[in-house]
Amino acid sequence: MNFDLQFGAHVAEALRNDNPIVALETTVVTHGMAYPSNLETALAMENAVKEAGACPATLGIVNGQVTVGLSEEQLKDFATSERGSIAKCSRRDFAPLLGKKQSGSLTVAGTMIVAAAAKIDIFATGGIGGVHRGHPFDVSADLTELGKTPVAVVCAGAKSILDLPLTLEVLETQGVPIIGYQTPNLPAFYTRDSGMALPHSVDNVNEAAATFNAWRDLGADSGLLFTNPVPEADALSNDEMETIIDKAIAEADANGVKGAAVTPFVLGKVVELSGGRSLKANIALLINNAKLAGEIAVAAKG
Repeated sequence: MNFDLQFGAHVAEALRNDNPIVALETTVVTHGMAYPSNLETALAMENAVKEAGACPATLGIVNGQVTVGLSEEQLKDFATSERGSIAKCSRRDFAPLLGKKQSGSLTVAGTMIVAAAAKIDIFATGGIGGVHRGHPFDVSADLTELGKTPVAVVCAGAKSILDLPLTLEVLETQGVPIIGYQTPNLPAFYTRDSGMALPHSVDNVNEAAATFNAWRDLGADSGLLFTNPVPEADALSNDEMETIIDKAIAEADANGVKGAAVTPFVLGKVVELSGGRSLKANIALLINNAKLAGEIAVAAKG
């Protein structure tokens, strides 16, 4: 896509100096958490990238302007906005939002698209979307974007509310390399191990950076996925999460929740049913992924 990009001063300087940059999303700010946790988490992710030695670039659409590197004031505006007043933006949503000069928070797919346009090739998020449980026709645009946009994504696996085996099958069909970071199995967002084996893993940041550089050197036309488990101290157990997720999905079905509304509804129910512990895990894994993405970006520069 051809965007008229507005760069934050810190990002523009990093690009001029060829410094490592990590893209960050904004859907977690407008839809994933309530204020003030959303703003605190977004700023903590930026700080984790900085502490790793890289430049954070939080991406969003501000009044119809695609912005690479939101200011703290712009992030606060996103974080304190009335729920639903800022639209989630995936590939299908750019033209309507830009045409109407509206603001938008970027999903994983939307962030990948803008990052690629800005020549930023690594991005940290929480968990990618996937195939919905019980609704295999409902497939996140994140998966197809990973199949066609060359941006590396650091995540804690796919959100555990999803059908993880089918999600892995779609990623395989899309030809997306999936690399476990210090794990042979797919992490499952709130939990460290889904029990599903991955084809490849790396043991440390240097191996991850070497894989990242090899992928760039190949001129790959698909994304690269690093899956990084939630920190052990904040992880929930698989059995507990399965019980909670089943209840949350049943409530979504009973209330007729469909489409893009399913994930935020179910995640909200998971927070409620877990007594807030899932939110604590979510915050921890977001910051942990930002830190790892920054470390890979720095190591890849050599």
